[in-house]
Amino acid sequence: MTQRALLTLGPGDWQQGFASVTLQLWEAGSITPIQFSGSLPAAPRLDPTFRQWRSLYVALYGNCGTWRKAPIAPKSSSPRAMSEGLGGDFPIDIDEDDVTHISTAEFEQLGHDLRQQLNHWLESSAFRPVDRQLRTNLARNDEVRIILAAENPEVLRYPWQLWQLFEDYPRSELALSPINYQRSVKHSSTKAHNRVAVLAVLGNAEGIDVRTDQAILSALPGAAVTLLAEPSLDELQQRLWHEPWDILFFAGHSSSNRQKQGVLQLSPTETITLMQLKYALRTAISQGLQLAIFNSCDGLGLAWELADLHIPQVIVMREPVPDAVAHGFLKHFLTAFAAGSPLYLAVRAAREQLQSLESLCPCATWLPVIVQNPAETATDWQTLRGGSAVEVSAPARPVVRASRRSSSLWIPFVTTAAVLTLRLMGSLQAVELSALDRLMRLRPAESIDPRLLVVTVDEADLQAQTAERRGSLSDPALAALLEMLEEGEARVVGLDIYRDYPASEGLAGQLAQAEKFVGVCKSRDRTADPVGVTPPPELSEDQVGFSDFIDDPDGVVRRHLIALEADPASTCTTPYAFSARLAFLYLQSEGITPEFNTAEQLVLGAATFPRLAPRSGGYQGINAGGYQALLNYRALPQPDAIAQQVSLTQMLSGQVNPAAMRDRIVLIGVTANSITDDWATPYGTSSNNKTSGVFVQAQMTSQLISAVLNERPVLKTWPLVGDILWISGWAVIGWGAAVARPRLGWRLSLAGAGIVLLTGSSLLLLTSGVWVPLVPTGLALAGTVLVVALIPQSFTLQNLGERDSKSLSPRERDLG
Repeated sequence: MTQRALLTLGPGDWQQGFASVTLQLWEAGSITPIQFSGSLPAAPRLDPTFRQWRSLYVALYGNCGTWRKAPIAPKSSSPRAMSEGLGGDFPIDIDEDDVTHISTAEFEQLGHDLRQQLNHWLESSAFRPVDRQLRTNLARNDEVRIILAAENPEVLRYPWQLWQLFEDYPRSELALSPINYQRSVKHSSTKAHNRVAVLAVLGNAEGIDVRTDQAILSALPGAAVTLLAEPSLDELQQRLWHEPWDILFFAGHSSSNRQKQGVLQLSPTETITLMQLKYALRTAISQGLQLAIFNSCDGLGLAWELADLHIPQVIVMREPVPDAVAHGFLKHFLTAFAAGSPLYLAVRAAREQLQSLESLCPCATWLPVIVQNPAETATDWQTLRGGSAVEVSAPARPVVRASRRSSSLWIPFVTTAAVLTLRLMGSLQAVELSALDRLMRLRPAESIDPRLLVVTVDEADLQAQTAERRGSLSDPALAALLEMLEEGEARVVGLDIYRDYPASEGLAGQLAQAEKFVGVCKSRDRTADPVGVTPPPELSEDQVGFSDFIDDPDGVVRRHLIALEADPASTCTTPYAFSARLAFLYLQSEGITPEFNTAEQLVLGAATFPRLAPRSGGYQGINAGGYQALLNYRALPQPDAIAQQVSLTQMLSGQVNPAAMRDRIVLIGVTANSITDDWATPYGTSSNNKTSGVFVQAQMTSQLISAVLNERPVLKTWPLVGDILWISGWAVIGWGAAVARPRLGWRLSLAGAGIVLLTGSSLLLLTSGVWVPLVPTGLALAGTVLVVALIPQSFTLQNLGERDSKSLSPRERDLG
C-alpha cells in the first residue's frame, strides 16, 4: 500500500524551536487526510554542527583545486559546481591550507554527530506524539512518501534522510516542499503517445564529463531524447515554448547564488539564472512537464524557483557533486524508474547504491533529494509514456469438440510466428543478450592465455613517476620499459595509452626503430567526438590501431570491432583495431596473414570470423558498420584474469623475470581508478566489477590468436532460416510432449523440455561457438505447452453453457 505524509514545520528556528508541527497522512485512495499536531524544541547545537559539516564538505570534496590534488584527475571525479556560489544559502570562506587529514577525520566525526543530534531532536517528547501516530498508521512494507515543508527554508537544506524513520521503513523516501504550493494549470499537448519526451540540456562541460550523462539518457528505453549541447538562452526558450516535454534534464555547472537564485552555465560564455526561463518553463509545465532533473551542483535554489512555478517534481543534488556520483545516481535512478519502480523508490534505491562511491565522495547518499509539489501526485514511467492497461479480449471458444491431437497441430506454428514477430521488432533483444551472458558464464573455466603479458599502470605507478609527464606514462618511464622489453625479447608490444603529442628525442628514436610496436588512436564520433584522438606522430599507419569499442544498449561489450573504413574527416584513419594489429603481428611470425574470402569474411589460417549483420542471432536492427564479430571472452572468473599481470613499478625495478616477456604480446595500459576506462562485460556490469579497457583489448587479441593456433571456437549465429527451424522444431517438441503424455501435466512437460533446451544450447555454444535463440525458443515452447494444456478446459467451459453439468461424464468433470 502507498501512503503519503505531509510534515509541516510552522514558524520558528533552531534557537526558538518550532511551536507548531503538523502531520497530514493520506492512505492509498483516500482524499481526506488524517491530521496530528505536535512541536519541536530548540536545537541550538544542531545548526552549528551542520554548518561546520557543510563547510568541511565544500572544502574537502566540493572545491576544484582541492579535488584535483592527485597528479591525474579523472573526468568522473570533476566537481559540478561553478566557481561562484558554492556556499549556497550559507556563505563559506575556505582556507585550503587548513584542509588536512585531521579535517577529514573531523568531517567523518561531524557526519556522525549530525546524525545523532538530528535523531535526538526528533525523539524529543514534544514531537513524540507525531512520530508515534505516524508509525502507528504505517506498515513496514508500505511505500511511504514523506514530504517535508517548512516556513524557514534553511531547515530544508538539512539531510533529513538521516531520520531513523527512513531506516525503519525500507520503502520510504523523503521529498521537500515550500510552504506555499498549488496545482499547475494544464493545457492539452500534442506529445506522441507511448514515448517519454526528454529534453536533455548539456551545459558547459569544462572540467567535467557530460558525455556519460548523454550515453545514459541515450540508452533509456521507451524515451524520445532531444539533446541540446551548450544551447543559447534563446534556443532553450524556444524548445520549452513550442514542444511538449515530460522530463527536463540538465547536466553541467550550476549553483545557488547568495540571493538563493538557481544559476546555470549553458556554455563557457553564457550563464543564466533560472528566472530568465520563467515564462518558458511555466508554458512547459502547463503542457505536461512533470519532472526536472538537475544532475549538477547545489541545486536547491533551482528547485525552489521551479517549485514557485508549480512543477510536480524536481530532483536535485543538495551540495556540490563529483561526476562519478552524478553518473552513478542517474544510471541507477533511470534504470529503476524506467523498469516500473515508483519515483520515490527509484530515488531511494539510486541513493543507496551511491554508498559504493563514498570512498570518493563521503556522504554521497545524502546528496540526491526530491522537491515535490504536494498538490500533484508523484508520476511514474508508464504515466509519462501516456500508456494505460491494455485490455486483452477473451479468446473465442470452439463450437464443437475435436480430438486434441488432430485439432491442435496449428498451435506450435502460431506460437512460433508470434515469437518471431516479437523478435523481429526487437522486443526480445535485451533478454536474448542477457541469456547469452548467462550461457557464457556457465562454461567450464579456461586457463589464462600464456602468450600475453599485461603491464598495468595503477595509482601507485602514477605516483611513483617522478619525471614530468603529460599523460599517465612519462617519456622516461616508457623509454625504460621499451628497453627492458626489447632485452626480454617480447614478440609484440602494444601501448593502450593515447599519445597524441611528440615524444622526447630519446624516446622518439626508440619508437621509430620499434617495428613490433603498436600504438592507439581513436576514431571520431560525429556527435560526441567530431575529431577523434591523433595517433603517436612517430609511428607509421601500420603500427597504429584504433581503440574504439562497441557496447550494446545495456552498456555491455559483446562485439569485437575488428576493422573500420577510414574516415577522412578523422585524425585516426587506421583501418584495423588495436587488438587486430597485435594479433596480426604475432601471427605474422607464424607465417599467417589476414585474408578475406569471397563472402568478405576475415580468414586467419584455418579460422574464419563471421561478420555480424544488422540482424544476427539475438541482435535485431543494430548498427553493424565496420567489421564486427561476436567477442568470445575466455571463460574466467573475471575478464582481467586473461593473462599474467605485472605493474609498471615491478617492471622498472627489475622484479620481473625476462622469461615472462620472451616471445609474448606485451600490452601496456592504465588500470588506475582515477583514469576512467572501465567497461561492462558479461561477467560484470556494476561500477565495482567492470573491466579496464586494456584487459578487454587483451580478450580481443586472445580471441583472434586462440582461434587460429588453438582451434578455440569462434562465436557465430545461424541464418534466419536456421533460427526459424530451431524455434519451430522445439515448439513442435513441446506440442508432442503435451499431447502424447497428458498425464504428466504441463508443468512436468515444460520443465523437462526446458532442461533439455538449456543443456543443448549450452553445449552448442561451448563446442561449436553457436549462439542459438534460447529465449525465443523457450517462449515458443512454453506458449505451445500452455495452450495445448488449456484446450480441454475451454471446450468443457463451452459445453457447460449448453447442457447441465449433471449430464457430463466423470472424465469431462475432471477436465472442467
